[in-house]
Amino acid sequence: MEIIHVSAECYPVAKAGGLGDVVGALPKYQVKAGHIAKVVMPMYRTKFLYENDWTVDFKGQANLGNWFFDYTVIKESSNKLGYDLYLIDINGLLDRQKIYGYDDDAERFTAFQIAFVNWMIHWEHQPDVIHCHDYHTGLIPFMMQYCYDYNGLKRIPSVITIHNAQYQGWMGWEKSRYIPRWDLWKRGMLDWNDNINPLASGIKCASKVTTVSWSYMDELRISSNGLEKLFEFERGKCVGILNGIDNEVWNPATDKYLEHHFSVKNVATGKKKNKAVLCERFGLDADKPLFVFIGRLVGEKAADILPYAIRLAIEQTQGQASFLVLGSGETAVEWEFQQMTEPYKGVFNVVIGYDETLSHLMYAGADFLLMPSRVEPCGLNQMYSMRYGTVPIVRSTGGLQDTVVDMGDPDGFGIRFNHATPEDVNYSIGRAVSVYQDSTHMEWMRKRMMQIDHSWESTVDEYTNVYKSLK
Repeated sequence: MEIIHVSAECYPVAKAGGLGDVVGALPKYQVKAGHIAKVVMPMYRTKFLYENDWTVDFKGQANLGNWFFDYTVIKESSNKLGYDLYLIDINGLLDRQKIYGYDDDAERFTAFQIAFVNWMIHWEHQPDVIHCHDYHTGLIPFMMQYCYDYNGLKRIPSVITIHNAQYQGWMGWEKSRYIPRWDLWKRGMLDWNDNINPLASGIKCASKVTTVSWSYMDELRISSNGLEKLFEFERGKCVGILNGIDNEVWNPATDKYLEHHFSVKNVATGKKKNKAVLCERFGLDADKPLFVFIGRLVGEKAADILPYAIRLAIEQTQGQASFLVLGSGETAVEWEFQQMTEPYKGVFNVVIGYDETLSHLMYAGADFLLMPSRVEPCGLNQMYSMRYGTVPIVRSTGGLQDTVVDMGDPDGFGIRFNHATPEDVNYSIGRAVSVYQDSTHMEWMRKRMMQIDHSWESTVDEYTNVYKSLK
């Protein structure tokens, strides 16, 4: 099959979160399974763009309302990612370093989607499926079905995968003029609560809707930032498919970011060496259990409760545990963490920002990973940590409860709690400190989780079945 993935992110080209990891890995494993997979995304001005060779694949013209624009499609020449990568450039909109966060994001991503379907209509053949990812591509199924200029794309099935339903791309109806000539009788396919809602439109218009875990699919009918009734109504075409991780990138035995490699056979000594490097760098005691948080410092991740939870844990354990945080996000949370470095010197440290190399070292050297998320559609961090023998401490939500079995259950290897509160986090840290003191049990948990297969191979088969059901 020929599958075209359309996304705002793709690792290592441009990544802000799990969306980038998924779109960077899924097509690679689809190609390995014998399919033709391609990725199309905006041409941000990133390091990847300037360090690789490109060929111009297509030049075209389209319009965003009354603004007519030229666009260029370029293709990465070497196929170094394992699949064909295409970037769409629109001067004045997509020629920026950051992925998100601009006042004109609605215009940027709408124009990107218009350029994509405009390019597709010029293809000499048609792919088997268009696979859209999140709201940034949610208008594509509508435009394929109901824009007069793109009637030739009507017969191509489309799938939209929801990585995070909290972000929906709302636009006022005055921006309906952006969308190329469309059937006005189909207004309802764009509308949700008197706004144009690209994510809702994608759910209504796509042939199939997938989410990135089984539990998240169920949760969306209860809590989806206003789309609960829509998910209930469309439940017949919705499927939960658990994300995988790229076992070639995330492999402690070969990880290019690690100085000290290890596997299941020597996990204790391997982690000890990486922990020593990590603790020396950040002024922490390598003999104490090390807890880390890696991710965005935002409400969804419950990062706002962590400063108090960590202070509480340090005081209750009398400094018998160490904590290291890597992330960025809400200014207030960043500031609160920074204020903790001096009074808790020796047991706490923080790095504001994102560092890919450091994140790999933290997974390899830490004993426990904290993930108190309020919302976690799938979560990849807990899978990375398990691959590196780091015990995940997670809230029971979304993909976290699908992938982590509490150590109190038969064959359990992780720690789960129910509420995103400092008290629940602190209690879980106490459980972790207790199990850390039992080296035999700790090593068993590490080896157990490292042998769980979260690779993309089985996930690829599930997506293939979805695609085949659309024929």
